[in-house]
Order: sequence, then structure tokens, then C-alpha cells
Amino acid sequence: MPLSRRILGLFIIFAAPLVTEVAVAQIELPRTAATAGRDTTAQPLVADAPLVLKANLSARMLVAQRADSTLKTFAVAIGQDGYPTPVGTFTIRKIIWNPSWKPPPGSDWARGKTAKEPGDPANPMKVVKIFFQEPDYYIHGTDDVGSLGSAASHGCLRMDPSEVADLAKLIMEHGGQPREENWFWRIIHSRREEKTIYLDTPVVLTITD
Repeated sequence: MPLSRRILGLFIIFAAPLVTEVAVAQIELPRTAATAGRDTTAQPLVADAPLVLKANLSARMLVAQRADSTLKTFAVAIGQDGYPTPVGTFTIRKIIWNPSWKPPPGSDWARGKTAKEPGDPANPMKVVKIFFQEPDYYIHGTDDVGSLGSAASHGCLRMDPSEVADLAKLIMEHGGQPREENWFWRIIHSRREEKTIYLDTPVVLTITD
């Protein structure tokens, strides 16, 4: 056998295992290779955090937050000394747009007052009611915006009408009941139409002294 053919045969014999090893290495590429050098630890995102509301009675402020991010801050009026706003952690499940109003039975302050339909100028519930402890306590709009920052209500949290509408939109968006902007426009401009919304995902409100 010529020398050149013997050398070629030996090369093929010794090179074959190396080629096989390389092929296997290519096929069995570690799963982590694509993420090598990167921190793949799951990090909580603000986008994944639930909406939470926090009301501070001393500060007369209500804050909407996600994780450590503050989305909005609102001035509120709180309950008078004789009608304190309850403190604790509550769950918002229900919102009523363009609410009617009925005098609370047995309340001295409501004696002589009559029920008001949605859109009635004398209706003290402006734009929307956001219930946090049914049936007596809720966040609502007021036409007495001068009372914001004071203890003036009968236990509820009062807000500027435009701001309480923004808050209700935010709650609906994060509570599983989002709507298009034209839906809100129609509701807000059709004051005689009362509309009740039940949230798919309740929103937590914490009220502290």
C-alpha cells in the first residue's frame, strides 16, 4: 500500500471521534447559553403590580399607587367629628356613575331632605360613587369643593367631581372593567343615566389616621 494512502487512512481513524464530539457539542448546546451573562432573576414590574389606594385622614389626601410608584394624588374631605370616616382596609367592588341619592334613614342631619334623581342639581352625589364599605361609605364627587382638605362630610370621602371621575376610570381600568373614552364621555354628559359597574378584580383601599 502506498505511504500516502496509509497516512490518509490513519488520519480518518483518529479524526472521526473529534468530528463526532464537535457535532454532539453543537446539538447539546446548553439551554443557558442564550442568556449567558444576563441576570435572569424574575423582577417584579410596576406593570404587574395591582392598583392600591391609600387615604390619610390627617393629611386629607388620597393616593393611588402601583408597587412603589405613585400614580395620582387627590385632596379629599373627610368625616366630621360626629360622623368619622372609618379606618382600616377595605375592598372596592362596586362603582355607580350618575348616582341617585336618598336620605339615610334615621340620620338627624338628613331630616327633611328628599330623594334626588341622577343629574338633579340638588343631588349631593356628583358624577360617581365608589363604594368601599357598603352601603354607607363611599368616595364621591361634591359641588362643595371648598370643603376639600377639611372634616366636612358625614363619613364619606369627598372629591372634586373631575378628579373623582379620573379615579373611577383608573379603578375600572385596573379592576378588570376598562372602557373606551367615548363611553366615559357619554356617561358624564348623560347625567340622567345611572350606571352600576361591578369590578372583576377588587381594588384595596387602606384608610389611616
